[in-house]
This record gives sequence, structure tokens and C-alpha cells, in this order.
Amino acid sequence: MYGVSGLQEARAQRTLYQTLKIELADLGTYVAPIAATTPGAPVAILNIPAIGIDKMVVVEGTSPENLTLGPGHLIDTPLPGEYGVSAIFGRRATFGAPFGRLTQLKNGDKITVITGQGKATYKVVAKGDSSLYVKNPYPNQLLLFTSCSALMPTSYCYYDADLTSSPVQNPGDRPAPTTADLPLAGDTSVLVLTMMWAIALVIVSAAGTIAAARWSPWLAYLAVAPLLLAVLWNLYQSLAALLPNLY
Repeated sequence: MYGVSGLQEARAQRTLYQTLKIELADLGTYVAPIAATTPGAPVAILNIPAIGIDKMVVVEGTSPENLTLGPGHLIDTPLPGEYGVSAIFGRRATFGAPFGRLTQLKNGDKITVITGQGKATYKVVAKGDSSLYVKNPYPNQLLLFTSCSALMPTSYCYYDADLTSSPVQNPGDRPAPTTADLPLAGDTSVLVLTMMWAIALVIVSAAGTIAAARWSPWLAYLAVAPLLLAVLWNLYQSLAALLPNLY
């Protein structure tokens, strides 16, 4: 989960960055999203120099599946730079740990975000968590969420940053989040599928063992290996969806 998921996220980030780079350039074919869009689509580029985040792509949506691609924008909030309070979730330990150093942020640290409406700048002003909500009356903010722990994802921490550049228009009309989009949520809809892939893994492993005992071990292993890898990959994907989205 730690090794393979990191490679998977890095590949997704490279692909998404190239896509969003073209959209931001507005070459006459693509236009970067400024309102609600398809979950998983790239919507912003995030830079936080204080913790080494550079040209990190933010995707639409915060479900466990969306956050396998990188940080995700909470769908019912405005995009960064727009009027209102925007929220971005990021994993702390798995899938490249894009927000692995988020808890090192300090008040005054700068954040820049580039969207289809231009560049927005923020300044970190406060830290909160799932048991301590920070009251900030400032109208235009960016909240960054991640798991408080890289070992036990039982609570979330967030950093509150005030917009220091001029806000842009918020188109509104955004969909409501599902339970899988909320902080520390897992996608329980894949539970049955996960159990099925686990059973398939047992069956394939047993079949391979029996075949190796009765016939040539190498032939049995060569025959079973592709099927075993396919089952393992699908089981891994299902288990990843069950993990808390901020982990």
C-alpha cells in the first residue's frame, strides 16, 4: 500500500499536470474548470514552499478514490481564489502522502493556488482539528485537511488560511457531498467487492498450490501468476477505497 500507491499517485500527478497545464493555457481547445466538474478532473495547482509542495495538482472530489490521484477539492465549496471558504483534502501517509508535511505549517506561511480564474495567494492564520473548531470571521478562506497521525487515522487536522489576493467570482450551484467525501470517510460501498476479491485470492492461491503439487511447479506458477496479480491488484484497489480518505 505504501510503495505501490506512491508510484500510482506520482504517475497520476504527471498526467494530470500535463492536462491542466494545457487547460490553463487556454489554447482554444480546453478551458480549465472554474465551477463544478467531473470528480477526479484536475482543477488547480497548489504550491506551499514552506513544506515543499510545488506544482501539486488538486483534483475535484474528496472520496477515497479521488484522493488516490492527489489532493482533492471538496465539491460543495468554492474553488480556491473564489469568494467564500474553499476546502482541500490530502492524504497523510498513503498514495504519495501529498499532505505528509502539512502539520509543519506555521502561521504566516504562504500558499498559492492557480485555477482557471488565475492565481490566488493565502496566508496561514490558524490550526484546528476534529475536536477544536477555529472560528475565523474572515469571508474568504482556504482550509487544508489531513489526518492528524500517519499511523492511526482517527482524527483530522486542518489549517486555516486567509485569502490575501483579490477574490474572484464564485459561480455557485455545486453538488452536495456524499458521506464518502467527508473527512476520514471510507467508501463502504466496496466492502462486498473487497470480500469477493479476498475469496478469489484464496481460491487462486489454493488452485496454484494444488497444481504445483500435482504437475510441474514452474508451469503451475507461470499459469497462475498473471491471474494472481490481477486478483491482487483489484483487492488492493478495493482495500484502498476502504481506507479513510485523509490517510
